[in-house]
Amino acid sequence: MLSWLLRGSHSQVALLLIGLLLTGLTASAQAASGSWSTQIPGLMVAMSDRASASQTAAPPAVANLKHGQLGRIQWQFQYPPGALLNAWLCHPEQCVALTGMRGSTTALAGQTADEPLHFRFALRPGQRPVRVQGLQMIVNYQ
Repeated sequence: MLSWLLRGSHSQVALLLIGLLLTGLTASAQAASGSWSTQIPGLMVAMSDRASASQTAAPPAVANLKHGQLGRIQWQFQYPPGALLNAWLCHPEQCVALTGMRGSTTALAGQTADEPLHFRFALRPGQRPVRVQGLQMIVNYQ
């Protein structure tokens, strides 16, 4: 290829360089990473035998995540002291059990980043209804 470059005209060299540049830009655009964050309205959790789902959180329209994959997700929510709840963070393909009212997980890493996420909560048996509020998440993607 080097000999072709040396013998080629300036326009051939320019086209080759433009092609290489565009290939590099396309690869870096596909490998772009970033994050988005959201707050979700609170909800009342009233049952132990059926989980209550929060509103969904979708990535902002300006984030081009068509080929992106999820990375680390940080979450936070609050409920009254002494309440016992089971909590999950859900992607349409998978839900992950959460270990507390705040934390981070990579358990959804590799899932498509352009899908909405939501929380799910269920009372543990014998618990009175609980209001969960302050739902937030920070979603990192690649």
